Amino acid sequence: MRMRAAVLRAIAAPTPYADSQPIQIEEIDLAPPGPGEVLVRIAGAGLCHSDLSLINGNRPRPVPLVLGHEGAGEVVECGAGVRDLAPGDPVVFQFSASCGRCARCQAGRPQLCDKHRVARAAGELMGGGSRLRDTTGAVVAHHSGVSCFAEYAVVDRGSAVKVDGDIALDKAAIFGCAVMTGVGAVVNTARLQAGDTVAVIGLGGVGLNGLLGAVFAGAGQIIAVDTNPARLALARQLGATDTVEAGTDETVTEILDLSGGGVDYAFEFAGRTEAMATAYGALKAGGSVVTAGLPANGAEFSFEVAGLVGDEKSIRGSYMGSCVPVRDIPRFIDLYKRGKLPVDALISDTIPLSDINAGFDRLAAGVTIRQILVPHGER
Repeated sequence: MRMRAAVLRAIAAPTPYADSQPIQIEEIDLAPPGPGEVLVRIAGAGLCHSDLSLINGNRPRPVPLVLGHEGAGEVVECGAGVRDLAPGDPVVFQFSASCGRCARCQAGRPQLCDKHRVARAAGELMGGGSRLRDTTGAVVAHHSGVSCFAEYAVVDRGSAVKVDGDIALDKAAIFGCAVMTGVGAVVNTARLQAGDTVAVIGLGGVGLNGLLGAVFAGAGQIIAVDTNPARLALARQLGATDTVEAGTDETVTEILDLSGGGVDYAFEFAGRTEAMATAYGALKAGGSVVTAGLPANGAEFSFEVAGLVGDEKSIRGSYMGSCVPVRDIPRFIDLYKRGKLPVDALISDTIPLSDINAGFDRLAAGVTIRQILVPHGER
């Protein structure tokens, strides 16, 4: 079928993107789903800093590429062998499909699937190759096996998680990355216990979801850290007990003073080495840094090894919130419906495909949290 899609053709274009237009809205030919694949009509897709890191060149991928890894929609067609989904089923995408057979999948860590990591790096689906072509017949790459900044997507069956139909699918999109990554880092990776003290560093869409996860888990103290006063104010509204301005000479000292000597967990969601240094410096003895931020390729962070050993501190990475998506996406949606994860407060706006470049300008400037792209909203 032929559809409209947001195609990234130029990496590291100058800003503002509204002028340089690195993303073009193009007519793209989408092949039908092959064995083990599904065709989905996109209801909504979130603009995420991970997308921005492709656009600005911090974490490049093969181009041309149809962007978008956080989305939701309705199944239109199932390829051969797909028996547990049917046309009309509502689904949320997860951006690390699992094969179910490799060592990582068998160990209960599907977010680290070996087969999908290879396909993702090549811009392909796990069945091999791309289902996307431009009007000249040239191959266009997939983004993390999803490519949901488009009217439709063909994805691996493992990229689509069936959900209940009583949630608006444009809102449900946020559960595929921001909620899963932020809340998951708290409840899965850290396994936060009631009464634990935490610092949440970086209050973007993922970081604010991490804050909501800490509130849900019963953290005794939640110190929100960011450079943006508006986001610090929102963090207070969402349950932070204290706020600290990031990036000053006193940031770590203020966290240590507020927490009485350091926090049990420091969550780094900013994707910056400076934020990692803040997180590590804010720990009490026995405390842990959990980092879900993705800095530019090659970024490095250093620390004093003696302190790591003598104070029994730890540093843990959290990819996709250490989630099992088929378990955690429905679980987090249920918490949302029960008022335990008020993620509506994090959705800044809905936008059409034609506004996507300006949307990433707003994201880069920090004036929005999550914008939801609605690809069928205009013609």
